Amino acid sequence: MEIVQDHNPSREKLNALGVFSWPIWEKEKSDFPYCYETAETCFIIEGHFIVTPDGGEPVDVRPGDLVTFPAGLSCRWKILRKVRKHYRFA
Repeated sequence: MEIVQDHNPSREKLNALGVFSWPIWEKEKSDFPYCYETAETCFIIEGHFIVTPDGGEPVDVRPGDLVTFPAGLSCRWKILRKVRKHYRFA
């Protein structure tokens, strides 16, 4: 299972997806396991975190990234700086 990351996608792409109308999720510095029952796409407004899939390589996520986590992904989140993100579950 692959995490898809688009660094600094175009404004046109973000508008076409409706990103700025998605809800916002915030989380303070923390470290926790997570399993995606449903695919999630998110756009990072602020913060910095690393997501490490079980048995996979870490993915470094920063502001401006558009990231898609596939359904069924088990991973560990390590939030290094408070995160604010727009998100949508598929």
